[in-house]
Amino acid sequence: MSDSETRPINLVCLATYFKGVDFIRECKSRGCQVVLITKEKMLGEDWPRESLDDLIALPNDAGPDLFIHLVSLLARQTKIDRIVALEEFDVITAAQIREHFLLPGMSGATARLFRDKLAMGAQAKEAGLNVPDFVSLLNHDEVRDFLERVPPPWVIKPRSDVSAIGIKKGLEPGDVWRAIDDLDRRERLRERSPHHLLSRFISGDVFHVDSLVSNARVIFAGANVYGRPPMDVAHKGGAYISHTILRASDDEKRLLEINLKLLKALGLKSGAAHAEFIKNTVDGEFYFLEVAARVGGAYIADVLEAASGVNLWREWAKLELADQPTSRKLPMPRKEYAGIVLSLAKQEYPDTSSYNDPEVVYRVKKKHHAGLIVRSKKLERVQELLTEYATRFAEDFEAVMPPLERAE
Repeated sequence: MSDSETRPINLVCLATYFKGVDFIRECKSRGCQVVLITKEKMLGEDWPRESLDDLIALPNDAGPDLFIHLVSLLARQTKIDRIVALEEFDVITAAQIREHFLLPGMSGATARLFRDKLAMGAQAKEAGLNVPDFVSLLNHDEVRDFLERVPPPWVIKPRSDVSAIGIKKGLEPGDVWRAIDDLDRRERLRERSPHHLLSRFISGDVFHVDSLVSNARVIFAGANVYGRPPMDVAHKGGAYISHTILRASDDEKRLLEINLKLLKALGLKSGAAHAEFIKNTVDGEFYFLEVAARVGGAYIADVLEAASGVNLWREWAKLELADQPTSRKLPMPRKEYAGIVLSLAKQEYPDTSSYNDPEVVYRVKKKHHAGLIVRSKKLERVQELLTEYATRFAEDFEAVMPPLERAE
């Protein structure tokens, strides 16, 4: 009997932001020793301390080398079996630690495909997916050619940030060149123009597909649509909405097919993924936007659990703890509908008790946020409630903040 079979699995989780509570609890419930490494700014969050054997905070500006050094110190006393990134910003750091210690899991090369929008776009295009025209901002001759060849509007986006952070829109070439000049004045080198790309802007509804992958097979996937594109919410304010799309519809079938093709092309062997696609209002086709090797944020996992009964965090934990790659199947998910309405709130702890429809299954408990998740067997009822609640939120709670230029 091997040493790993006679002792608990020792798991180190990385979380630059507050994520993965259910993941941690599931691992602990299965007898693991769990250490969480976060940053000082997150130390006061409501981590499940009863499920942690240690909680360590590094300085907010800590880089990969400091993470590797810390894990090296931990490894002197305890043999480390798994390294898991619970947050997107930690995916590459986790891969570097795995490679340093020869641990199983996603490699650095694969991790880069899930963090670098330029790399993932090129890989998706090579696999035959529709991808909006794009170009790196590295070579100015290529940028000029792109601006002459691709009609506006365009968007400039960081290659490695998440969601709508740092995205700027351009309507004429001068907008793009001014944006490049502004970027190149940034103090930090990794925020300058070579770390950005220029892309054709496509108008349409934005969808996301959230998956669990085991033994290079998608064993669960749920397709949702945003009420408004995340970039619109980030730049113009208003309520964020996401809900299940019509089951067995042509859109669902197509999205699940494209998502499967994407994850295979990017080489995801095991874990969770969150992919975003836009349905072009002009040609009706789906175009790939971006993908991450993580559970979706903004309570997406809670919406999926409400609709299907599948908790992505707990199921991902089970995949991480498997001794060998497995083709295990999940219990048959239920086929209901769910959605979320979420908004910044003027109140520190907004009171949503007057929103008392029986379909409400979850109330967001986060400072200066108002949010509700609803569930129904009928999509129309979910859409009706989300539309009504978004209108009421605007009067009862809504606050607006300028979009982030970069992750804090």
